[in-house]
Amino acid sequence: MPIVLPLALTIIVIGAVLGSVRERPRAREFGLAVGVLPTGPLNAITDVAGVKIGQVTLIEGRDVRTGVTAVLPHDGNIFQDKVPAGISVANGYGKLTGLPQVRELGTIETPIVLTNTLSVPTAADALIDWTLGLPGNERAESVNPVVGETNDGWLNDIRGRHVTKDHVLEALRKASGGPVEEGAVGAGTGTTCFGYKGGIGTASRRLPESRGGWTVGVLVQTNFGGVLTIRGVPFDRKETGAAAETKPAGDGSCLMVVATDAPLDARNLERLAKRALLGIARTGGYYANGSGDFAVAFSTAASVRIPHRSASPAHTVTLLNDESVSPLFQAAAEAAEEAILNSLFKAGRMEGKDGRVAEALPLEKLKDLLK
Repeated sequence: MPIVLPLALTIIVIGAVLGSVRERPRAREFGLAVGVLPTGPLNAITDVAGVKIGQVTLIEGRDVRTGVTAVLPHDGNIFQDKVPAGISVANGYGKLTGLPQVRELGTIETPIVLTNTLSVPTAADALIDWTLGLPGNERAESVNPVVGETNDGWLNDIRGRHVTKDHVLEALRKASGGPVEEGAVGAGTGTTCFGYKGGIGTASRRLPESRGGWTVGVLVQTNFGGVLTIRGVPFDRKETGAAAETKPAGDGSCLMVVATDAPLDARNLERLAKRALLGIARTGGYYANGSGDFAVAFSTAASVRIPHRSASPAHTVTLLNDESVSPLFQAAAEAAEEAILNSLFKAGRMEGKDGRVAEALPLEKLKDLLK
């Protein structure tokens, strides 16, 4: 029977389960730079001003390896002060709640929550509670919660549905700016990537002033497969001595959240999300039949936010023209690729359900290969 821990103790690190997670470097700390654009100060999605991340990690007994990651576009009332958004789908084998309304209206009105597949309804219910409970929303009668997922059932007792509404609400309450914890944390606790331990990863790019000075940040939940490719070099698991039993190489999912401070409308945000999905291909994924590969992009620019109610039937916004968006496309592709690598670099070895083991990406052997 799993050990049920108090909520305050659900964020834990067990050496035998996770290995030395905190000692593992990010890709750039390892000496692996991606792309040519400069990063933001934190090289994280929180380099986009106002974006906050909250995470709850559930590791209980031998079989529970899951969690919640919440992304808040700004620290105000998102329902009353909506942000423009776009969603791109590379392969639709997934359960992205809220997709139709975002595509129809081009806005997001709640935080974005990532979790495991069977916890999507619980997370959506918690988001509705969170939104209805905010001051100013007393008359709200319709809420479009946005919840993404990947299936962590290879390491996690997913049928047990161990994520509760309290866990989701905790992640929302504790959301903050600053550095973002990566690897086997939050919604990435039980995921695998290219047959290794995957998880949460993030990165950012800041354009030079001559190209607008805008920032693009990406956060990923990696749980997909393919042929891991780093700087164009295939990394063959057979040469690493990793465990024989691995998750099927192609199936899985990857959820991406893309934030920018550039004033974009829903049309160009959908285009930005599409470019972020290039990060999957650059690292060796190919959007397999059983993979749910989604990117959700939003703009935090105050000038393009959409009020829930307005005294005027029209409002004026200033948007970047299409020619000025291309540098943002490059930034999104580079940041997404590095975020995926960070999810692998930071994730340590994990034991999970049925004694299965997800080995950490072997950095020493990677170093030899890249020489």
